[in-house]
Amino acid sequence: MSIWTRINEALTALANGEGFAAIFDRLRGTAGQSPDRSIGFTIAVIALGAKMAKADGEVTKGEVVMFRRLFTIPPEEEANAARVFNLARQDVAGFDAYARKIKAMFPEEDRKTLIDLLEALFLIAMADGEYHPNEDAFLREVATIFGLGDPCFRALRGRHVEGAPRDPYDILGVAPGTELEQVRAAWKQAVRDTHPDVLAARGVPPEMVELASRRLIAINAAWEEIHGKRAA
Repeated sequence: MSIWTRINEALTALANGEGFAAIFDRLRGTAGQSPDRSIGFTIAVIALGAKMAKADGEVTKGEVVMFRRLFTIPPEEEANAARVFNLARQDVAGFDAYARKIKAMFPEEDRKTLIDLLEALFLIAMADGEYHPNEDAFLREVATIFGLGDPCFRALRGRHVEGAPRDPYDILGVAPGTELEQVRAAWKQAVRDTHPDVLAARGVPPEMVELASRRLIAINAAWEEIHGKRAA
């Protein structure tokens, strides 16, 4: 059974009211095996991406292209992939209900995976070159439901939305005034967390791992800005 067939079955179960625990049971292989994290990640991005497409009223060609960049869809799976997206988009449940179910899908220690998910949604939102106010409200609410906090939301928005304020402290996840050695430690940890192998272990698909270079550029620029101001 292909990944898209399995995802389609899982989202159908979600739309029919099954919880993510039941969905993950569907995605398990042998008894006791952990759920496929890449499938969980893919389900989350498609489900919320489909809901976000309704936020600004239309699905653009750019958003479709971005989905194809984030997830490799073989020609023979395009019908299944389209069915998955449309199922999530047409489900009467609100995006906040989806976001809460997705938050429950990942344990507390998976906060970094939730950040990866939110970043994927920013990539999709910006695929058409515009950042709609409804998308801003959508993403801010998802960040809140995920428990990521406003600084994390601002950091991602600053990275992806042209003209949005960029605070180097938000990017590194530290408060202004933090001792320089602690800022340095946060910078080094952020660099480690952005390594392709670490992202892949969190379930981020290989196509999106390639986009980590943008994150790394922002992380290094934030450290250089803070260090430069402190050294001046």
